[in-house]
Amino acid sequence: SIPFPFSSLSLLERERGSIGAPRNWSSSSPLFIQVQKTPNPLSLMFIPGREVLPDGSKDFPNSKSAKSSPLAQRLFRIEAVKGVFFGTDFITVTKDDTVEWSLMKPEIFATITDFFASGREVMIEEVVDSDAESDELEEDEDEVVLMIKELLDTRIRPAVQDDGGDIEFVSFEPETGIVMLRLQGACSGCPSSSITLKSGIENMLMHYIPEVKEVIEDQGDSAAGALSF
Repeated sequence: SIPFPFSSLSLLERERGSIGAPRNWSSSSPLFIQVQKTPNPLSLMFIPGREVLPDGSKDFPNSKSAKSSPLAQRLFRIEAVKGVFFGTDFITVTKDDTVEWSLMKPEIFATITDFFASGREVMIEEVVDSDAESDELEEDEDEVVLMIKELLDTRIRPAVQDDGGDIEFVSFEPETGIVMLRLQGACSGCPSSSITLKSGIENMLMHYIPEVKEVIEDQGDSAAGALSF
């Protein structure tokens, strides 16, 4: 088997002995927010005991990207918040290093609690770029891309999501064998990047898909480089 170095256990789960237990909260139960550490010291997972998204995930790397989510907009108003990420049942908040978590957590708790009490939708409707959608569908037809996405979805993303983040497939270059991925949530900027890259994602993809020669991170305007978790 291929080693995959992801592990993070909530301190609260350790104390309660509920490690591995499913999250089965009732939407009518009182809101009780659990906090879970991630491998990234600048990111924390907040688990509200409510559905955050019906499926998938959503990344807001800055305040400008949060127009589609009233909850994300409110979280970005908190001092030192520089990133927000939604999973189906958790919210990952990423901060800069100017303010301690002990000062930020009460305001984050209050923001999440007040938002869910208001009954507002976490997401509002977005306009889908039809050209981008058609490009994605074309790329999906490539057999190697389909295999890469299947491995990401079945073997890699679940572990990453447990740590408060996600991975998005960006591209595959058949000529060079380079896979480009986008890191989201707690994954972006985590110190354990080289271990995860070489012992995790890259080794697994190269093991199962010979066409893959290297995995790099899509860093937006910056030059691509090693994956960050």
